[in-house]
Amino acid sequence: MKFRRAPDPAQAVHRGGLLIAGLLALGLPLGGVAQELPDAALVEQVRALALLATQQTAPAQVNAVADPAAVTADKPLRFEVQVGALDPRLKLAPCQRIEPYLPPGMRLWGKARIGLRCAQGVRPWNVYLPITVRVFGQALVAAVPLPAGAALREEDLRLAEVDFAEDNAAVMTNTSLVVGRTLTRPLIAGRGLRQTDLKARMWFAAGDSVKVLASGPGFSVAGSGQALTPGIEGQTARVRTDSGQVVTGTPVGTRTVELSL
Repeated sequence: MKFRRAPDPAQAVHRGGLLIAGLLALGLPLGGVAQELPDAALVEQVRALALLATQQTAPAQVNAVADPAAVTADKPLRFEVQVGALDPRLKLAPCQRIEPYLPPGMRLWGKARIGLRCAQGVRPWNVYLPITVRVFGQALVAAVPLPAGAALREEDLRLAEVDFAEDNAAVMTNTSLVVGRTLTRPLIAGRGLRQTDLKARMWFAAGDSVKVLASGPGFSVAGSGQALTPGIEGQTARVRTDSGQVVTGTPVGTRTVELSL
């Protein structure tokens, strides 16, 4: 006959304390009642809040990943917000009024979160609801399956609706800027072309004479200097100007560096 040792009461208390501490750290109420969240009305509130915030911030986000000319009056953006679900293991205290809110610093682009807090209830609580934000616009996609290493031709590409927010890499919208470039990975037909799909160009080598462009609010100036590091697309480069000052800028074209002031 086998005997099982009785659980140590001290260990049980210790484990219970850890569990309670963990719940409190997550901002979850103790001894709550499971609720079906979010309900249909709350989902619509969350979607409306996310759509409004996305529409307000989308221009800046799109300019960071696409040519501004890609979005015009006849080619407007289209927005979608998919509302996810809370972890079914959560148990929240009953609440008479739940308020959705945008967490500070939250970037509504692709995978994101909306805060939910109990504004009127027995116990206050605060949780985060997952959402997916999609921002559709016209961009270049592969017209046919393309292998890695292929040099792009105009007939390999076409314009189609692409979810700009699906990836953080910039979408490509101008055929003249990609024809002749080499693919770093294969693309299936219909897949959007991103900057990371293209082999980075080297605009100049270390030691080359370069043109230095500096711009700021309401002004722009140009000068010259010598590259101290290679000018690779998507990376920064260091340049010594004619005055002897060492500056860091972004390679933007053949033997050209741009500084943002």
